[in-house]
Amino acid sequence: MELESYFSFLGPDDIRFKGTRVGIEYVLSAYQDGAGPEEILLKYPTLTLEQVHAAITYYLRNRVEMDAYVGRWLEEGEAAWRREESASREFARLLRQRIETRGGKKVPDTFREVTA
Repeated sequence: MELESYFSFLGPDDIRFKGTRVGIEYVLSAYQDGAGPEEILLKYPTLTLEQVHAAITYYLRNRVEMDAYVGRWLEEGEAAWRREESASREFARLLRQRIETRGGKKVPDTFREVTA
């Protein structure tokens, strides 16, 4: 079986295990963090051990490209986290403002203000 046949190449930054919604980046990230194939399988029980080994083999054969792929995935995750954090702060600010407008009572900005 050809190694690429284990994966669906949906886009330049979207490689998934064929027949699943699991992206190769999850397996490769765990592998780069030192997890072995059996440990990775415990985290992703919808995969087979053969699929995990295929991902690792694909990574080892295409290390430069796959390091860049995982790097882009991690960067996008960090950017999404920052966007979400920013949106959450803005939402909390607007909610405090709305509550203060309706009740005239100051709403604490932080937990420290609540416990003081």
